[in-house]
This record gives sequence, structure tokens and C-alpha cells, in this order.
Amino acid sequence: MSKVGMLLESIINDCLGLPTNLLKELNDDRSWDFMVALRYLPASDGENNGIGEHQDANSVTLVIQDGVGGLQVRKNGEWIPVVPAEGTIVVNVGDVLQVLSNKKFKSATHKVVRTKERNKYSYVFFHNIRGDKWIEPLSQFTKDIGLPPKYIGFLYKEYQDLRMRNKTHPPSRSEDVIRITHYEI
Repeated sequence: MSKVGMLLESIINDCLGLPTNLLKELNDDRSWDFMVALRYLPASDGENNGIGEHQDANSVTLVIQDGVGGLQVRKNGEWIPVVPAEGTIVVNVGDVLQVLSNKKFKSATHKVVRTKERNKYSYVFFHNIRGDKWIEPLSQFTKDIGLPPKYIGFLYKEYQDLRMRNKTHPPSRSEDVIRITHYEI
């Protein structure tokens, strides 16, 4: 999965018109990557939430779904099911690429809804950036083209720590949940 993540990073580098290997050089340490296996129990009559609405904090996320479905992505305010297809990998752009590209690429807002029929299984690979990296909009998307940055810079590990606190100490108000908008100018 690391090789797939690096290939996608190279393709994204080209799509953004960046100098050859810029993202690879910025993100050269695979020790922060990780994979999780998720199991969602069938939904009950009153509850079908698997994982609530969120964006991934990392660079790129790869998702392998079983045939049950349940992954949904929000587009123009509407939730659209990501229909599972055998042999496919769902790719989500994360917050790091949103900031580096100064919002040219947008982190995918998504959630998981459980079905009543049976358990749902997924494998999720997070292609991460090293925690000590400073993240800010690249000059290719700001000063080089006369645009202001849309985000202040931050240390990636600090952002991850804030996001983890959302889970360990959930805020009582939804507007207090830390998202990438925390760094918007």
C-alpha cells in the first residue's frame, strides 16, 4: 500500500504542476504510514452511524471496502454512496494536500453508514507525512502566482494531536471540533 500511496503522490505532484518529485522529497519517510482493519456491526433500528462526517488529516487515504457498502462522500451538500466494486481502491485526498495546494485540491468529506443486513469490513491505509514537517501552502499556489495563502502554517504532529483530542475528549459543541479550518486565514 505504501507503493500505491507513493505512486498516487507522484501523480498528484504532476496534476498540480509541481517540480518533479517535490511531494516525494517533502514526504520521504514512510514510518508514519499505517493501516487499520475496521469492522462495523449491523445497524440497529435507531442508530446507523459507523463513523461520523469527517475529513482525513493525512496526505492520501486508500480504502478497500467489502461488498456491503456504507461509505458516503459529501458533494455540494449531498451525501453520495461510494458503491463498492470488487478489485477497486477508493482514494481520498486529505487535509495535508488541501493546505499544500492552497485549497486547489479539497480534502474529501465522508462518513460511514451501517446497514442492517450484516457486518461491514474495510481496510484503510493512511499515507502520512512525518510529524515534524511544517505544513503550509506551497509558494507555487500563493506568492508565485500572486495569491494570498488560505492557511497559516503548522507542525503536522500538533495538528494530529489536536485531532486525536477530538476523539479522546470530544468537544460538547460541534463548532469546537478541530478540523483543518482551524488553520484557515
